[in-house]
Amino acid sequence: MNYENIIFKKTNSIGIITLNRADILNALNIKLLEELDNAINNLEEDTNINVIIITGKGNKAFSSGADIKEMIDLSSKIDPNSMDRLRQKYYLKLIQCSKPTIGLINGLAYGGGAILATCLDIRIGCEKTKFKFSASSHGKLHGTWCLSSQIGLPLAKELLFSAREVESEEAHKIGLLNHIVSYSNLKNKGIELAYQISNNYPEIVQNMKKIMLGNIGKTLINMYKHEINIRENCLDSIPIEEGFKTFLNKKND
Repeated sequence: MNYENIIFKKTNSIGIITLNRADILNALNIKLLEELDNAINNLEEDTNINVIIITGKGNKAFSSGADIKEMIDLSSKIDPNSMDRLRQKYYLKLIQCSKPTIGLINGLAYGGGAILATCLDIRIGCEKTKFKFSASSHGKLHGTWCLSSQIGLPLAKELLFSAREVESEEAHKIGLLNHIVSYSNLKNKGIELAYQISNNYPEIVQNMKKIMLGNIGKTLINMYKHEINIRENCLDSIPIEEGFKTFLNKKND
């Protein structure tokens, strides 16, 4: 696929996707979501890629959300509910991506952009970062299935019901952001964390993610059993000497 709405590249073991519609605050039209989905599929299939980074082009927005002009243009041709289902399908696929995903939230993340960010495993923000889960102010219903697992039910209710803006410091405090750095250091922090993850055993990291996603809604005992089942039946055993080689090498120095 030729990409027009994203920039897609691979750097060693990291895949980097940049939403590339900066002139309209990286608004999410259907074509962009299709390209994003295609790039994610490409990275899923590439055994050399261990971590995926997603960010927005420019210094204003990660993404302002759905492309309103496109929504208006298509409303007379396609049932709006069908369009919503299509967008949500892409978000669900993203959250289920087997490889760890890191969002560099380089500016505002509103509406669908906030949902997209919430579907990523780890989010790093800066002084420009702002979230707004704005669906309730537009007569839409989004975010109920993904936000509460990130920040807990009471806070998710508040942000979804009020559609208020959340700036970077508060976002970090409530768990929407893992880290806050300066805008100028955002990419470096993302690359640093990506390599910290990538340097570990990819199979272990990916199965950790699979377990945690599968545990959502389960009881404690079922989460416990789920981890044991994956560990004993789905993973190759790694020799102790291999797994702890760094520790053993230091001890022998």
